[in-house]
Amino acid sequence: MNDVDNGEQGTPPDPGEVIDKLRDLVSVNHLNQDVAAMHIRAMALLGRLKALHRAANTATRVRKDATTDARNEMDQSHLGLQNLLYEKRHLEREIEKCRQFASIYQDVPLYGLDDFQRLAPEEARTEDVLTAPHQLMLNRLSFELAERQRLDLQRKELLQRKEEMLKESKIKATTMDSVKSQIDMLIKVRAFPLLRSTISSLRPRVVCGRHKEKD
Repeated sequence: MNDVDNGEQGTPPDPGEVIDKLRDLVSVNHLNQDVAAMHIRAMALLGRLKALHRAANTATRVRKDATTDARNEMDQSHLGLQNLLYEKRHLEREIEKCRQFASIYQDVPLYGLDDFQRLAPEEARTEDVLTAPHQLMLNRLSFELAERQRLDLQRKELLQRKEEMLKESKIKATTMDSVKSQIDMLIKVRAFPLLRSTISSLRPRVVCGRHKEKD
Protein backbone atom coordinates (compact mmCIF):
# COMPACT_ATOMS: atom_id res chain seq x y z
CA MET A 1 0.00 0.00 0.00
CA ASN A 2 2.98 2.29 0.46
CA ASP A 3 3.45 2.47 -3.32
CA VAL A 4 -0.21 3.40 -3.78
CA ASP A 5 0.03 6.07 -1.06
CA ASN A 6 3.10 7.50 -2.74
CA GLY A 7 1.13 7.63 -6.00
CA GLU A 8 -1.65 9.58 -4.35
CA GLN A 9 1.00 12.04 -3.07
CA GLY A 10 2.30 12.59 -6.61
CA THR A 11 5.23 10.15 -6.68
CA PRO A 12 4.74 7.44 -9.36
CA PRO A 13 4.95 3.92 -7.78
CA ASP A 14 7.60 1.46 -8.95
CA PRO A 15 6.00 -1.71 -10.47
CA GLY A 16 9.32 -3.44 -10.93
CA GLU A 17 8.96 -5.70 -7.88
CA VAL A 18 5.49 -6.94 -8.97
CA ILE A 19 6.70 -7.57 -12.52
CA ASP A 20 9.68 -9.55 -11.22
CA LYS A 21 7.36 -11.69 -9.12
CA LEU A 22 5.12 -12.35 -12.14
CA ARG A 23 8.13 -13.39 -14.21
CA ASP A 24 9.26 -15.65 -11.42
CA LEU A 25 5.77 -17.17 -11.23
CA VAL A 26 5.87 -18.30 -14.89
CA SER A 27 9.46 -19.52 -14.72
CA VAL A 28 10.48 -23.17 -14.68
CA ASN A 29 10.93 -22.98 -10.92
CA HIS A 30 7.17 -23.21 -10.39
CA LEU A 31 6.20 -25.87 -12.95
CA ASN A 32 5.49 -28.49 -10.32
CA GLN A 33 3.44 -26.25 -7.99
CA ASP A 34 -0.35 -26.30 -7.54
CA VAL A 35 -2.05 -24.59 -10.51
CA ALA A 36 -4.91 -23.18 -8.41
CA ALA A 37 -2.48 -21.67 -5.93
CA MET A 38 -0.42 -20.27 -8.77
CA HIS A 39 -3.57 -18.81 -10.34
CA ILE A 40 -4.59 -17.13 -7.07
CA ARG A 41 -1.12 -15.70 -6.61
CA ALA A 42 -1.04 -14.50 -10.20
CA MET A 43 -4.42 -12.77 -9.82
CA ALA A 44 -3.20 -11.07 -6.67
CA LEU A 45 -0.08 -9.84 -8.43
CA LEU A 46 -2.14 -8.65 -11.41
CA GLY A 47 -4.49 -6.82 -9.02
CA ARG A 48 -1.45 -5.26 -7.40
CA LEU A 49 -0.09 -4.27 -10.82
CA LYS A 50 -3.43 -2.66 -11.77
CA ALA A 51 -3.44 -0.74 -8.50
CA LEU A 52 0.09 0.45 -9.22
CA HIS A 53 -1.00 1.47 -12.70
CA ARG A 54 -3.90 3.52 -11.30
CA ALA A 55 -1.55 5.06 -8.77
CA ALA A 56 0.89 5.92 -11.56
CA ASN A 57 -1.91 7.57 -13.54
CA THR A 58 -2.96 9.53 -10.45
CA ALA A 59 0.62 10.59 -9.79
CA THR A 60 0.98 11.65 -13.41
CA ARG A 61 -2.18 13.76 -13.20
CA VAL A 62 -0.96 15.32 -9.93
CA ARG A 63 2.41 16.13 -11.47
CA LYS A 64 0.71 17.48 -14.60
CA ASP A 65 -1.64 19.65 -12.52
CA ALA A 66 1.26 20.87 -10.40
CA THR A 67 3.23 21.66 -13.55
CA THR A 68 0.25 23.52 -15.01
CA ASP A 69 -0.21 25.49 -11.79
CA ALA A 70 3.49 26.31 -11.69
CA ARG A 71 3.42 27.40 -15.34
CA ASN A 72 0.37 29.59 -14.74
CA GLU A 73 1.99 31.09 -11.67
CA MET A 74 5.16 31.73 -13.63
CA ASP A 75 3.16 33.33 -16.45
CA GLN A 76 1.35 35.54 -13.95
CA SER A 77 4.65 36.50 -12.34
CA HIS A 78 6.15 37.26 -15.74
CA LEU A 79 3.10 39.33 -16.68
CA GLY A 80 3.29 41.17 -13.37
CA LEU A 81 6.99 41.84 -13.96
CA GLN A 82 6.25 43.19 -17.44
CA ASN A 83 3.57 45.44 -16.00
CA LEU A 84 5.97 46.69 -13.35
CA LEU A 85 8.64 47.37 -15.96
CA TYR A 86 6.11 49.22 -18.12
CA GLU A 87 4.97 51.26 -15.11
CA LYS A 88 8.59 51.96 -14.24
CA ARG A 89 9.34 53.26 -17.74
CA HIS A 90 6.15 55.34 -17.67
CA LEU A 91 7.08 56.88 -14.32
CA GLU A 92 10.61 57.57 -15.52
CA ARG A 93 9.22 59.41 -18.56
CA GLU A 94 6.84 61.39 -16.36
CA ILE A 95 9.66 62.28 -13.96
CA GLU A 96 11.79 63.46 -16.87
CA LYS A 97 8.89 65.57 -18.16
CA CYS A 98 8.51 67.12 -14.73
CA ARG A 99 12.21 67.88 -14.57
CA GLN A 100 12.10 69.57 -17.97
CA PHE A 101 8.85 71.41 -17.24
CA ALA A 102 9.42 75.16 -16.97
CA SER A 103 7.13 76.17 -14.14
CA ILE A 104 5.99 79.73 -13.74
CA TYR A 105 7.46 79.92 -10.24
CA GLN A 106 10.92 79.92 -11.79
CA ASP A 107 10.18 83.35 -13.29
CA VAL A 108 8.53 84.83 -10.20
CA PRO A 109 10.78 87.39 -8.50
CA LEU A 110 11.10 86.29 -4.89
CA TYR A 111 12.63 87.71 -1.76
CA GLY A 112 16.27 86.72 -1.56
CA LEU A 113 17.17 83.87 0.76
CA ASP A 114 18.77 86.28 3.23
CA ASP A 115 15.66 88.49 3.26
CA PHE A 116 13.46 85.41 3.61
CA GLN A 117 15.43 84.21 6.62
CA ARG A 118 15.23 87.67 8.14
CA LEU A 119 11.57 88.51 7.43
CA ALA A 120 9.66 85.21 7.20
CA PRO A 121 7.88 83.72 10.23
CA GLU A 122 10.09 81.50 12.34
CA GLU A 123 8.07 78.34 11.61
CA ALA A 124 8.65 78.88 7.86
CA ARG A 125 12.45 78.97 8.13
CA THR A 126 13.39 76.20 10.53
CA GLU A 127 16.55 74.14 10.07
CA ASP A 128 14.55 71.26 8.63
CA VAL A 129 12.99 73.58 6.05
CA LEU A 130 16.28 75.20 5.08
CA THR A 131 17.83 71.79 4.38
CA ALA A 132 14.85 70.63 2.24
CA PRO A 133 14.96 72.48 -1.14
CA HIS A 134 11.40 71.56 -2.15
CA GLN A 135 9.81 72.62 1.14
CA LEU A 136 12.00 75.71 1.23
CA MET A 137 10.72 76.78 -2.20
CA LEU A 138 7.11 76.17 -1.14
CA ASN A 139 7.60 78.29 1.98
CA ARG A 140 9.29 81.06 0.00
CA LEU A 141 6.39 81.11 -2.46
CA SER A 142 3.86 81.20 0.38
CA PHE A 143 5.75 84.03 2.06
CA GLU A 144 5.98 85.91 -1.24
CA LEU A 145 2.21 85.56 -1.73
CA ALA A 146 1.48 86.76 1.81
CA GLU A 147 3.80 89.75 1.38
CA ARG A 148 2.28 90.71 -1.97
CA GLN A 149 -1.21 90.48 -0.50
CA ARG A 150 -0.14 92.65 2.42
CA LEU A 151 1.50 95.22 0.16
CA ASP A 152 -1.47 95.21 -2.20
CA LEU A 153 -3.82 95.86 0.73
CA GLN A 154 -1.53 98.67 1.89
CA ARG A 155 -1.50 100.11 -1.63
CA LYS A 156 -5.30 100.06 -1.76
CA GLU A 157 -5.51 101.77 1.62
CA LEU A 158 -3.09 104.46 0.47
CA LEU A 159 -5.06 104.98 -2.75
CA GLN A 160 -8.25 105.29 -0.76
CA ARG A 161 -6.57 107.80 1.57
CA LYS A 162 -5.28 109.71 -1.47
CA GLU A 163 -8.79 109.89 -2.93
CA GLU A 164 -10.15 111.12 0.37
CA MET A 165 -7.43 113.78 0.61
CA LEU A 166 -8.12 114.88 -2.97
CA LYS A 167 -11.82 115.22 -2.16
CA GLU A 168 -10.99 117.18 0.98
CA SER A 169 -8.61 119.37 -1.01
CA LYS A 170 -11.27 120.06 -3.64
CA ILE A 171 -13.81 120.92 -0.94
CA LYS A 172 -11.33 123.27 0.74
CA ALA A 173 -10.45 124.88 -2.61
CA THR A 174 -14.13 125.37 -3.36
CA THR A 175 -14.67 126.87 0.09
CA MET A 176 -11.70 129.19 -0.33
CA ASP A 177 -12.97 130.34 -3.72
CA SER A 178 -16.39 130.99 -2.22
CA VAL A 179 -14.90 132.91 0.71
CA LYS A 180 -12.69 134.93 -1.65
CA SER A 181 -15.71 135.79 -3.80
CA GLN A 182 -17.65 136.84 -0.74
CA ILE A 183 -14.73 138.96 0.49
CA ASP A 184 -14.39 140.62 -2.91
CA MET A 185 -18.10 141.34 -2.96
CA LEU A 186 -18.00 142.78 0.54
CA ILE A 187 -15.05 144.96 -0.38
CA LYS A 188 -16.91 146.28 -3.41
CA VAL A 189 -20.11 146.87 -1.46
CA ARG A 190 -18.37 148.77 1.33
CA ALA A 191 -16.02 150.62 -0.97
CA PHE A 192 -18.84 152.10 -3.06
CA PRO A 193 -20.39 154.29 -0.31
CA LEU A 194 -16.93 155.36 0.75
CA LEU A 195 -16.12 156.37 -2.79
CA ARG A 196 -19.33 158.39 -3.06
CA SER A 197 -18.59 160.10 0.23
CA THR A 198 -15.10 160.96 -0.91
CA ILE A 199 -16.35 162.35 -4.20
CA SER A 200 -18.98 164.40 -2.43
CA SER A 201 -16.46 165.88 -0.01
CA LEU A 202 -14.12 166.87 -2.81
CA ARG A 203 -16.71 168.51 -5.04
CA PRO A 204 -17.21 171.85 -3.07
CA ARG A 205 -13.48 172.46 -2.88
CA VAL A 206 -13.22 172.20 -6.57
CA VAL A 207 -16.08 174.72 -6.98
CA CYS A 208 -14.49 177.15 -4.52
CA GLY A 209 -11.21 176.97 -6.30
CA ARG A 210 -12.81 177.96 -9.54
CA HIS A 211 -14.47 181.03 -7.94
CA LYS A 212 -11.20 182.26 -6.57
CA GLU A 213 -9.55 182.08 -9.95
CA LYS A 214 -12.28 184.25 -11.45
CA ASP A 215 -11.81 186.97 -8.78
